[in-house]
Amino acid sequence: MKEKTNNKPRSRINAYFTHHLWVLVSSLGVLWRTPLATLMTAAVIGIALALPAGLHVLLQNVQQLSTGWEGTAQMSLFLKPGVPESRITSLADKLRDWDDVAEVRYISREQALAEFREQSGFGGALDVLDENPLPAVLVLRPTAEAAKPVNMEILLNRVQKLESVDLAQLDMEWVRRLSGIIELGKRGVLLLAGLLALAILLVVGNTIRLTILSRSQEIIVTKLIGATNAFIRRPFLYTGFWYGLMGAVLAWLLVATLLGLLSDPVNHLSLLYDSEFSLGGVGLATVAILLGSGIVLGLLGSWLAVGRHLQAIEPT
Repeated sequence: MKEKTNNKPRSRINAYFTHHLWVLVSSLGVLWRTPLATLMTAAVIGIALALPAGLHVLLQNVQQLSTGWEGTAQMSLFLKPGVPESRITSLADKLRDWDDVAEVRYISREQALAEFREQSGFGGALDVLDENPLPAVLVLRPTAEAAKPVNMEILLNRVQKLESVDLAQLDMEWVRRLSGIIELGKRGVLLLAGLLALAILLVVGNTIRLTILSRSQEIIVTKLIGATNAFIRRPFLYTGFWYGLMGAVLAWLLVATLLGLLSDPVNHLSLLYDSEFSLGGVGLATVAILLGSGIVLGLLGSWLAVGRHLQAIEPT
Protein backbone atom coordinates (compact mmCIF):
# COMPACT_ATOMS: atom_id res chain seq x y z
CA MET A 1 0.00 0.00 0.00
CA LYS A 2 2.83 2.36 0.86
CA GLU A 3 4.53 1.77 -2.49
CA LYS A 4 1.29 2.47 -4.34
CA THR A 5 0.83 5.70 -2.35
CA ASN A 6 4.35 6.87 -3.28
CA ASN A 7 3.81 6.12 -6.95
CA LYS A 8 0.51 7.98 -7.11
CA PRO A 9 1.95 11.56 -7.19
CA ARG A 10 4.56 10.45 -9.70
CA SER A 11 1.91 9.00 -12.00
CA ARG A 12 -0.06 12.23 -11.79
CA ILE A 13 3.00 14.24 -12.78
CA ASN A 14 3.70 11.87 -15.68
CA ALA A 15 0.09 12.12 -16.81
CA TYR A 16 0.23 15.93 -16.59
CA PHE A 17 3.31 16.24 -18.78
CA THR A 18 2.09 13.53 -21.15
CA HIS A 19 -1.14 15.42 -21.67
CA HIS A 20 0.76 18.67 -22.31
CA LEU A 21 2.95 16.92 -24.87
CA TRP A 22 -0.10 15.41 -26.55
CA VAL A 23 -1.85 18.80 -26.72
CA LEU A 24 1.32 20.42 -28.07
CA VAL A 25 1.56 17.90 -30.93
CA SER A 26 -2.17 17.78 -31.61
CA SER A 27 -2.42 21.58 -31.83
CA LEU A 28 0.32 21.50 -34.46
CA GLY A 29 -1.67 18.83 -36.31
CA VAL A 30 -4.75 21.09 -36.31
CA LEU A 31 -2.70 23.88 -37.89
CA TRP A 32 -1.23 21.43 -40.39
CA ARG A 33 -4.72 20.61 -41.67
CA THR A 34 -5.21 24.27 -42.71
CA PRO A 35 -1.79 25.04 -44.24
CA LEU A 36 -2.79 28.13 -46.24
CA ALA A 37 -4.46 29.95 -43.35
CA THR A 38 -1.64 28.93 -40.99
CA LEU A 39 1.02 30.13 -43.42
CA MET A 40 -0.71 33.48 -43.94
CA THR A 41 -0.98 34.13 -40.19
CA ALA A 42 2.63 33.03 -39.60
CA ALA A 43 3.78 35.20 -42.53
CA VAL A 44 2.12 38.30 -41.06
CA ILE A 45 3.83 37.62 -37.72
CA GLY A 46 7.13 36.91 -39.50
CA ILE A 47 7.08 40.17 -41.46
CA ALA A 48 6.17 42.13 -38.32
CA LEU A 49 9.11 40.56 -36.46
CA ALA A 50 11.50 40.81 -39.42
CA LEU A 51 11.20 44.61 -39.74
CA PRO A 52 12.68 45.58 -36.34
CA ALA A 53 15.06 42.59 -36.38
CA GLY A 54 16.44 43.57 -39.80
CA LEU A 55 16.85 47.21 -38.78
CA HIS A 56 18.57 46.10 -35.59
CA VAL A 57 21.08 43.98 -37.53
CA LEU A 58 21.75 46.83 -39.97
CA LEU A 59 22.34 49.25 -37.08
CA GLN A 60 24.78 46.75 -35.58
CA ASN A 61 26.70 46.69 -38.86
CA VAL A 62 26.76 50.49 -39.06
CA GLN A 63 27.97 50.64 -35.46
CA GLN A 64 30.69 48.11 -36.25
CA LEU A 65 31.74 50.20 -39.25
CA SER A 66 31.79 53.41 -37.19
CA THR A 67 33.92 51.67 -34.56
CA GLY A 68 36.52 51.08 -37.25
CA TRP A 69 36.34 54.75 -38.22
CA GLU A 70 36.76 55.77 -34.59
CA GLY A 71 40.07 53.92 -34.61
CA THR A 72 41.33 56.37 -37.24
CA ALA A 73 40.10 59.46 -35.38
CA GLN A 74 42.76 62.04 -34.65
CA MET A 75 43.23 65.56 -33.34
CA SER A 76 45.33 68.32 -34.78
CA LEU A 77 46.99 70.60 -32.23
CA PHE A 78 47.98 73.87 -33.90
CA LEU A 79 50.76 75.40 -31.81
CA LYS A 80 51.22 79.07 -31.05
CA PRO A 81 53.75 81.04 -33.16
CA GLY A 82 57.20 81.30 -31.69
CA VAL A 83 57.11 78.09 -29.63
CA PRO A 84 60.71 76.77 -29.69
CA GLU A 85 61.53 73.34 -31.12
CA SER A 86 62.72 72.00 -27.77
CA ARG A 87 59.45 72.90 -26.12
CA ILE A 88 57.48 71.25 -28.91
CA THR A 89 59.51 68.05 -28.51
CA SER A 90 58.94 68.14 -24.75
CA LEU A 91 55.20 68.61 -25.27
CA ALA A 92 55.05 65.69 -27.70
CA ASP A 93 56.84 63.43 -25.21
CA LYS A 94 54.43 64.55 -22.49
CA LEU A 95 51.41 63.70 -24.63
CA ARG A 96 52.82 60.26 -25.45
CA ASP A 97 52.82 59.48 -21.72
CA TRP A 98 49.06 60.07 -21.46
CA ASP A 99 47.06 56.85 -21.07
CA ASP A 100 44.47 57.84 -23.69
CA VAL A 101 47.02 58.79 -26.38
CA ALA A 102 48.30 56.08 -28.73
CA GLU A 103 50.54 58.14 -31.04
CA VAL A 104 51.79 61.69 -31.47
CA ARG A 105 53.22 62.88 -34.78
CA TYR A 106 55.02 66.21 -35.16
CA ILE A 107 54.66 68.26 -38.33
CA SER A 108 57.03 71.19 -38.41
CA ARG A 109 56.22 74.50 -40.10
CA GLU A 110 58.49 73.61 -43.00
CA GLN A 111 56.82 70.20 -43.48
CA ALA A 112 53.36 71.79 -43.29
CA LEU A 113 54.35 74.36 -45.94
CA ALA A 114 55.79 71.67 -48.22
CA GLU A 115 52.64 69.52 -47.93
CA PHE A 116 50.40 72.53 -48.56
CA ARG A 117 52.47 73.57 -51.56
CA GLU A 118 52.25 70.05 -53.00
CA GLN A 119 48.56 69.39 -52.38
CA SER A 120 46.93 72.79 -52.74
CA GLY A 121 48.27 73.86 -56.14
CA PHE A 122 49.03 77.38 -54.84
CA GLY A 123 52.79 77.00 -54.82
CA GLY A 124 53.32 80.15 -56.88
CA ALA A 125 51.24 82.24 -54.50
CA LEU A 126 53.22 81.00 -51.52
CA ASP A 127 56.46 82.24 -53.09
CA VAL A 128 55.16 85.79 -52.82
CA LEU A 129 54.87 85.59 -49.04
CA ASP A 130 57.77 86.90 -46.95
CA GLU A 131 57.47 84.18 -44.28
CA ASN A 132 55.82 80.85 -43.65
CA PRO A 133 52.25 81.53 -42.34
CA LEU A 134 51.58 77.94 -41.27
CA PRO A 135 51.99 76.87 -37.62
CA ALA A 136 53.65 73.73 -36.32
CA VAL A 137 51.18 70.90 -35.70
CA LEU A 138 51.05 67.91 -33.38
CA VAL A 139 48.79 65.20 -34.77
CA LEU A 140 47.44 63.15 -31.90
CA ARG A 141 45.84 59.71 -32.34
CA PRO A 142 43.88 58.46 -29.30
CA THR A 143 43.63 54.88 -28.08
CA ALA A 144 40.68 52.69 -29.08
CA GLU A 145 38.89 53.40 -25.79
CA ALA A 146 39.55 57.14 -25.97
CA ALA A 147 38.38 57.24 -29.60
CA LYS A 148 34.76 56.91 -28.48
CA PRO A 149 32.87 60.18 -29.05
CA VAL A 150 32.32 60.95 -25.35
CA ASN A 151 35.94 60.27 -24.44
CA MET A 152 37.17 62.24 -27.46
CA GLU A 153 35.28 65.28 -26.19
CA ILE A 154 36.99 64.97 -22.80
CA LEU A 155 40.42 64.60 -24.43
CA LEU A 156 39.74 67.59 -26.69
CA ASN A 157 38.89 69.82 -23.72
CA ARG A 158 42.04 68.61 -21.96
CA VAL A 159 44.49 69.40 -24.78
CA GLN A 160 42.89 72.80 -25.43
CA LYS A 161 44.08 73.89 -21.99
CA LEU A 162 47.75 73.26 -22.82
CA GLU A 163 49.75 76.48 -22.81
CA SER A 164 51.51 75.98 -26.16
CA VAL A 165 48.33 74.97 -28.04
CA ASP A 166 46.65 77.74 -30.00
CA LEU A 167 43.83 75.61 -31.46
CA ALA A 168 42.81 71.97 -31.03
CA GLN A 169 40.68 70.55 -33.82
CA LEU A 170 38.93 67.19 -33.84
CA ASP A 171 39.39 65.88 -37.37
CA MET A 172 36.56 63.36 -37.09
CA GLU A 173 33.82 65.40 -35.45
CA TRP A 174 31.35 63.64 -37.73
CA VAL A 175 31.96 60.35 -35.88
CA ARG A 176 30.19 61.84 -32.88
CA ARG A 177 27.28 62.91 -35.07
CA LEU A 178 27.09 59.43 -36.58
CA SER A 179 27.02 57.94 -33.08
CA GLY A 180 24.11 60.21 -32.23
CA ILE A 181 22.27 59.11 -35.36
CA ILE A 182 22.85 55.45 -34.43
CA GLU A 183 21.44 56.04 -30.93
CA LEU A 184 18.41 57.74 -32.48
CA GLY A 185 18.02 54.76 -34.82
CA LYS A 186 18.09 52.36 -31.85
CA ARG A 187 15.30 54.29 -30.16
CA GLY A 188 13.33 54.25 -33.39
CA VAL A 189 13.76 50.47 -33.71
CA LEU A 190 12.51 50.00 -30.13
CA LEU A 191 9.43 52.12 -30.83
CA LEU A 192 8.76 50.28 -34.08
CA ALA A 193 9.21 46.94 -32.31
CA GLY A 194 6.69 47.99 -29.67
CA LEU A 195 4.08 48.97 -32.26
CA LEU A 196 4.59 45.78 -34.27
CA ALA A 197 4.44 43.69 -31.08
CA LEU A 198 1.01 45.20 -30.44
CA ALA A 199 0.03 44.33 -34.02
CA ILE A 200 1.17 40.72 -33.47
CA LEU A 201 -0.93 40.50 -30.31
CA LEU A 202 -3.96 41.70 -32.27
CA VAL A 203 -3.33 39.26 -35.13
CA VAL A 204 -2.84 36.26 -32.85
CA GLY A 205 -5.74 37.30 -30.63
CA ASN A 206 -8.12 37.69 -33.55
CA THR A 207 -7.03 34.35 -35.05
CA ILE A 208 -7.56 32.54 -31.75
CA ARG A 209 -10.91 34.30 -31.29
CA LEU A 210 -12.14 33.00 -34.64
CA THR A 211 -10.92 29.52 -33.72
CA ILE A 212 -12.79 29.67 -30.41
CA LEU A 213 -16.00 30.78 -32.12
CA SER A 214 -15.73 28.02 -34.73
CA ARG A 215 -15.34 25.43 -31.96
CA SER A 216 -17.92 26.87 -29.58
CA GLN A 217 -20.17 23.78 -29.72
CA GLU A 218 -17.19 21.54 -28.96
CA ILE A 219 -16.27 23.77 -26.01
CA ILE A 220 -19.85 23.62 -24.65
CA VAL A 221 -19.90 19.82 -24.83
CA THR A 222 -16.49 19.64 -23.16
CA LYS A 223 -17.71 21.85 -20.31
CA LEU A 224 -20.86 19.71 -19.91
CA ILE A 225 -18.75 16.63 -19.21
CA GLY A 226 -16.80 18.50 -16.53
CA ALA A 227 -13.74 19.98 -18.27
CA THR A 228 -12.16 22.99 -16.54
CA ASN A 229 -11.33 26.26 -18.25
CA ALA A 230 -7.62 25.47 -17.87
CA PHE A 231 -8.10 22.18 -19.74
CA ILE A 232 -10.03 23.91 -22.55
CA ARG A 233 -7.60 26.83 -22.70
CA ARG A 234 -4.53 24.63 -23.17
CA PRO A 235 -4.89 23.78 -26.93
CA PHE A 236 -5.44 27.44 -27.81
CA LEU A 237 -2.36 28.51 -25.86
CA TYR A 238 -0.25 25.95 -27.70
CA THR A 239 -1.75 27.14 -30.99
CA GLY A 240 -0.52 30.65 -30.15
CA PHE A 241 2.86 29.13 -29.26
CA TRP A 242 3.13 27.52 -32.70
CA TYR A 243 2.03 30.70 -34.48
CA GLY A 244 4.69 32.71 -32.63
CA LEU A 245 7.42 30.13 -33.23
CA MET A 246 6.64 29.76 -36.94
CA GLY A 247 6.47 33.56 -37.35
CA ALA A 248 9.83 33.96 -35.62
CA VAL A 249 11.45 31.31 -37.82
CA LEU A 250 10.05 33.00 -40.93
CA ALA A 251 11.39 36.35 -39.68
CA TRP A 252 14.81 34.79 -39.18
CA LEU A 253 14.78 33.39 -42.70
CA LEU A 254 13.62 36.72 -44.16
CA VAL A 255 16.36 38.72 -42.41
CA ALA A 256 19.03 36.16 -43.34
CA THR A 257 17.86 36.19 -46.98
CA LEU A 258 17.90 39.98 -47.20
CA LEU A 259 21.37 40.14 -45.67
CA GLY A 260 22.54 37.51 -48.14
CA LEU A 261 21.18 39.58 -51.05
CA LEU A 262 22.93 42.70 -49.73
CA SER A 263 26.22 40.97 -48.94
CA ASP A 264 27.77 41.03 -52.43
CA PRO A 265 26.96 44.71 -53.20
CA VAL A 266 28.28 45.75 -49.77
CA ASN A 267 31.49 43.77 -50.24
CA HIS A 268 31.97 45.31 -53.70
CA LEU A 269 31.45 48.81 -52.31
CA SER A 270 33.85 48.05 -49.47
CA LEU A 271 36.57 47.02 -51.94
CA LEU A 272 36.14 50.28 -53.85
CA TYR A 273 37.01 52.14 -50.63
CA ASP A 274 39.91 49.78 -49.81
CA SER A 275 38.07 48.52 -46.75
CA GLU A 276 37.83 45.01 -45.31
CA PHE A 277 34.33 45.58 -43.97
CA SER A 278 31.81 42.81 -44.62
CA LEU A 279 28.13 42.71 -43.73
CA GLY A 280 27.56 40.76 -40.52
CA GLY A 281 24.79 38.19 -40.25
CA VAL A 282 22.17 37.47 -37.61
CA GLY A 283 23.97 36.64 -34.37
CA LEU A 284 22.93 33.94 -31.93
CA ALA A 285 21.75 36.54 -29.40
CA THR A 286 19.52 38.16 -32.02
CA VAL A 287 18.14 34.77 -33.07
CA ALA A 288 17.39 33.88 -29.44
CA ILE A 289 15.63 37.22 -28.85
CA LEU A 290 13.68 36.81 -32.09
CA LEU A 291 12.49 33.29 -31.25
CA GLY A 292 11.73 34.21 -27.65
CA SER A 293 9.79 37.33 -28.68
CA GLY A 294 7.73 35.39 -31.20
CA ILE A 295 6.82 32.65 -28.70
CA VAL A 296 6.00 35.11 -25.90
CA LEU A 297 3.84 37.28 -28.16
CA GLY A 298 2.05 34.21 -29.53
CA LEU A 299 1.30 32.88 -26.04
CA LEU A 300 0.29 36.29 -24.71
CA GLY A 301 -2.02 37.01 -27.66
CA SER A 302 -3.74 33.65 -27.33
CA TRP A 303 -3.99 34.00 -23.54
CA LEU A 304 -5.72 37.36 -23.85
CA ALA A 305 -8.13 36.08 -26.50
CA VAL A 306 -8.99 32.88 -24.62
CA GLY A 307 -9.43 34.67 -21.31
CA ARG A 308 -11.88 37.09 -22.86
CA HIS A 309 -13.98 34.80 -25.05
CA LEU A 310 -13.91 31.49 -23.20
CA GLN A 311 -15.98 32.84 -20.31
CA ALA A 312 -18.73 33.88 -22.73
CA ILE A 313 -19.24 30.31 -23.94
CA GLU A 314 -21.26 28.49 -21.30
CA PRO A 315 -23.79 25.62 -21.54
CA THR A 316 -27.40 26.83 -21.40
